[in-house]
Amino acid sequence: MARPVTLFTGQWADLSFDTICAKAKSFGYDGLEIACWGDHFEVDKAMADDSYVQGRWDILNSHGLKCFAISNHLVGQAVCDRIDERHKSILPDRIWGDGKEDGVRERAAEEMKNTARAAKKMGLGVVPGFTGSPIWHMVYSFPPNPADFYEKGLALFAQMWLPILDVFQSEGVKFGLEVHPTEIAFDIVSAAKAIEAVNGHPCFGFNYDPSHFGYQGVDYVGFIRKFADRIFHVHMKDVGWKSGPAEAGVFGGHTNFGDHRRFWDFRSVGRGSIDFEGVIRALNDIGYAGPLSIEWEDPGMDREHGATESCAFTKRLDFAPSDIAFDAAFAE
Repeated sequence: MARPVTLFTGQWADLSFDTICAKAKSFGYDGLEIACWGDHFEVDKAMADDSYVQGRWDILNSHGLKCFAISNHLVGQAVCDRIDERHKSILPDRIWGDGKEDGVRERAAEEMKNTARAAKKMGLGVVPGFTGSPIWHMVYSFPPNPADFYEKGLALFAQMWLPILDVFQSEGVKFGLEVHPTEIAFDIVSAAKAIEAVNGHPCFGFNYDPSHFGYQGVDYVGFIRKFADRIFHVHMKDVGWKSGPAEAGVFGGHTNFGDHRRFWDFRSVGRGSIDFEGVIRALNDIGYAGPLSIEWEDPGMDREHGATESCAFTKRLDFAPSDIAFDAAFAE
């Protein structure tokens, strides 16, 4: 049986939850990965009132949709980041407060603990999201980084996230970091270091998204096999990159998404450079049976057209692994 195909609502938070549910059903989706922003899922309301959680399910059920995850990327980003004015635009006022770094981080950490509790109330087993990073600004080592800078950054990550992960464990929920530039892990090597930093915590794993690896030159199919037991959730998102040089390279040249001078840009699923056949086969190899959640981003395409075609592409591409060798009939 093929995996369910869901739509991540993060890029649709300008619409009401009921509206995006209706649209997702019309686009052909089996369910949603619900973002914890806009009015789609509000953690504080879920914690204060059990009827709020039932209300989310009532809306989902009225549209014939399932839900396998709630995602809290924006608040998670603030747990380990160096806080500045950019974060005010992505955080609820109650998390931002006076904007002082220690307070923002502390409130964000508590919100992530409550996200685990809210996920349990929803009957869900995974929360994808971001961790933030206190050392991303030092990823290019000039002026030369101090010898211990990376270890100190990992130590702060562990200090902030281990108590959160312990709550996840007590609630029976797993956290899936979307490995991504600006996070504590952004490729295979840094992902392995992040696991080590939290002592291999059983609730720390990954929301796999190949789009953030391809343009970096990271082996995105190899990532699946490397971390087979820690792939907790999967995003289907495409990215295209040029075969030759560009005016704005891998770092983007401070251009906006969609600028033709860029070396890379996100694409509607199936229209970029990601080998999704290889991705599906690797997911089958590791026995991943969870949803394929489309995070739709393409700056040059109407989103409703893109979300519809991405759903159809993913359903056409996905297939269950075989439970018998194709040449078994010839065995003695």
